[in-house]
Amino acid sequence: MGDRTSLIPPHVGDNVLPNVPFFHRLLRYAQRRPSPLVVRDLNAGVEKTYHDLLSDVLSLRKVLEATLSPEVRRDLMADREVYIGLLAPGGYEYTVGFVAILAIGAAVVPMAAAIPAEEASYFLAKARCAGLVASTTSEQTAQSVIRFMEEQKGVRIPCVSPIASHFSPTLIPADEMAISSGLVPDMNGAALVIFTSGTTGPPKGAVQRRSYISGNGEADADHYRITDQDTVLHILPVHHASGVGLTFLPFLAAGASIEFRSGSFDTAWTWERWRRDGLTFFSGVPTIYMRMMRYYEENIANQPPEVRDQYIAGARRIRVMLCGTSALPGPVQEFWHQLRNKPILTRYGATEFGAVIKTDLGSDGTPQNSVGRLAEAVTLKLTDEGEILLKCPYMFSKYLFDEKATADAHDADGFFKTGDIARREGEYYFILGRASIDIIKSGGYKISALDIEREIMGLDYVSEVMVVGVEDEEFGQRVAATISLKRDQNTTRKSLTLSELREDLRSKMAGYKMPTILRVVDGELPKSGTGKVQKKILGPRFFPPNYAQLPEVQVWSKQKKAKL
Repeated sequence: MGDRTSLIPPHVGDNVLPNVPFFHRLLRYAQRRPSPLVVRDLNAGVEKTYHDLLSDVLSLRKVLEATLSPEVRRDLMADREVYIGLLAPGGYEYTVGFVAILAIGAAVVPMAAAIPAEEASYFLAKARCAGLVASTTSEQTAQSVIRFMEEQKGVRIPCVSPIASHFSPTLIPADEMAISSGLVPDMNGAALVIFTSGTTGPPKGAVQRRSYISGNGEADADHYRITDQDTVLHILPVHHASGVGLTFLPFLAAGASIEFRSGSFDTAWTWERWRRDGLTFFSGVPTIYMRMMRYYEENIANQPPEVRDQYIAGARRIRVMLCGTSALPGPVQEFWHQLRNKPILTRYGATEFGAVIKTDLGSDGTPQNSVGRLAEAVTLKLTDEGEILLKCPYMFSKYLFDEKATADAHDADGFFKTGDIARREGEYYFILGRASIDIIKSGGYKISALDIEREIMGLDYVSEVMVVGVEDEEFGQRVAATISLKRDQNTTRKSLTLSELREDLRSKMAGYKMPTILRVVDGELPKSGTGKVQKKILGPRFFPPNYAQLPEVQVWSKQKKAKL
């Protein structure tokens, strides 16, 4: 005889949630009295509890179900893969839309709120999305995307927008909400699609399983000891891995609060928010911590002690500061460690597998520049070249509709080829960079661009730096540095020559690592939406094939002098 569910009607209904651990947790928090706060949306000016969230999720799910085609509804009933786009900035509408798509049994395809119609249509078409859900602020963009797809691609998909207009007018009683007694949906089924940056070709959609939604969130919640008493300030993009996997899902898994402030990053506002009480977690990328450090040095450090100490106390009240996406320069880490009396917790991960190396909460013993120790349940090995190969429970299932790219991303033993180079010292790992852009092969040496960047960032007049390899007939590659100088009252240097830079670095690194090409730029280096300096784009832009003829580029000659 088959499972009991083959003999009885399915346990479904407007108040019934899927039999998935993620929803078990959400319902537990919704049924507490009082239900804890889940989202404080500063842009929308609303505060909502877990009870509010599930009530609005069930209401939106009902509307979404009625909007989808009969064929899509049959696929959902049969637990086949269905993808639905989500167009919303970080906030309460985003949270409801995200959870409602999961509650209907589909996979979420989050997109940037201000995305151009043509780019959004690429993502929707690539994922073969059955529908689109959009927030109030993204409604106009959503309609433009729908029109573009219909006119340019001949495809029309239903759109539910704005999300807020479909919230339940009255709260569904929490004790009337239930978890299905039916079969557990396939935990290997698709739940989330995050698109890669696309710097080496069209963006690929990395599909995460349902097990990732519950398991990865719970793993981070346990690792960082997140509880229902915690509040995180969420300022990261919610269509990238860090904004979803680091600052969103773990806090939902723990019953904690998420304070959203979407839009462009504002250093002054963030310092003021830190100064006020109420935050226990903050997550950023290296660029954010660099900007916050620079703002402190330029605007807070010289304030009267009673004012300055308020800002320092606010930063220290934040129990944990997290950093993801790319390496945190040593001088930046040192600044925050001294200011807060505890380090920023770094980690190593990627869109395809979440965080697999993490620093511990009690990380004072972690060596400088290390990203931490191997997380539980991860199998990792380093090749002879130092490339990280790994397997872990939260691996992506595939690249969307691209079997060849999925197969090519793994070696013969099934390990995912990260393309990242690292070294190990005891239990601790050190990331040397991407094999394709951060490992420079010059004169027979293999040089880490990240190591050089850390040393240059240690110079008190440097605001930002990017180091890349530039093709050269004699050396194979030359070490080229792009530097932005600090512009505050504490810095006297207004210009920089390559000779001066090399002299300042002489005691810090071997001669073969020294930059032999320099370009000094005004202002910040251009960055991606997640705050990354995209070297594959900026390297050729700053150092084109005729770089030696450009007046703004300095080149070190064999006679050991810089020439313009």
